[in-house]
Amino acid sequence: MTTDPPTSTPGERLQKILARRGYGSRRKAEELIRAGRVHVDGRLATIGQRVDPAARITVDGTAIDAEQAALTLMLHKPPDVIVAASDRRGRATVFDLLSDVPPGLRHVGRLDRDSEGLLLLTTDGELAHRVAHPRFEVSKTYEALVEGRPGDDALARMRDGIQLDDGPTSPAEAERLRHDASGWWVRLVLHEGRKRQVRRMLSAVGHPVRRLVRTHLGPLELGELAPGASRPLDAEELSELRVLCGLDTA
Repeated sequence: MTTDPPTSTPGERLQKILARRGYGSRRKAEELIRAGRVHVDGRLATIGQRVDPAARITVDGTAIDAEQAALTLMLHKPPDVIVAASDRRGRATVFDLLSDVPPGLRHVGRLDRDSEGLLLLTTDGELAHRVAHPRFEVSKTYEALVEGRPGDDALARMRDGIQLDDGPTSPAEAERLRHDASGWWVRLVLHEGRKRQVRRMLSAVGHPVRRLVRTHLGPLELGELAPGASRPLDAEELSELRVLCGLDTA
């Protein structure tokens, strides 16, 4: 009978390596192992197995580099670009904006085609899973140019939570920001993520969105990153995000 290797075996747990190399969350990595699709040095892998850095790991016969660090990028998505790996209609996608797309790179969550701003991309499957999972409540901050001037009552309704066609929203932070030549801007901070939620919330209180920009994702700030540009997270940003998601301790 095959048993898991003892915890004293040197190396890193296999499912953690697979998650870091873009094979989904650790739970998804365990499913790959259970399905018999992962081998270590030619032998069928087991759940909980610790792997030496020099070992040869294959998934469906394709070798992976266990020691390669995960890549996590911040991208400024411009409007009229699709958040998808490819598009059957030939429209531009966020991956077309990158000069190099490493294996396993995925987008974390989505922005509508007409929306713009901060989008996270990573090869770390567990990080992607946790940032997107409602349990970790990673906040998303948006600035929206809207029709009309949102009054205090409209802002209060969004702060309390409003009824949408798919159920009530969680309370959001909502404030008027400024007025310029284009109209009124408001800021919303959400701790959940539904399809077109910001647009639907603002329409529900009588102020349809004319332009929508995501400025923050948890501790990450878009800042002065130009539309269409991307950059790796620096060590401090990545550490703060991992702590927020429970992957590291402060």
